[in-house]
Amino acid sequence: MKTLAQLKIGQKAQILDVNIDTIPLKLLEMGCLPGNFVELLQIAPLGDPLYIDVNDSHVAIRKETAFAITVEVVNEAL
Repeated sequence: MKTLAQLKIGQKAQILDVNIDTIPLKLLEMGCLPGNFVELLQIAPLGDPLYIDVNDSHVAIRKETAFAITVEVVNEAL
């Protein structure tokens, strides 16, 4: 199983589980919930934060937070 932090740029994945104790409430409200799809768009030059697309919203999240989101890859990066 992978976490969101382990995706490569361009990979899409379905969220399987989130650790609600470490995920900010705002991220959950934006749709970062099990069953939804997410795509890694960019990674900052120093590797943190990650820029993702979830529910057609572009969000920057810390890598620490991304490790708390378990995903299943649905397509490989181009």
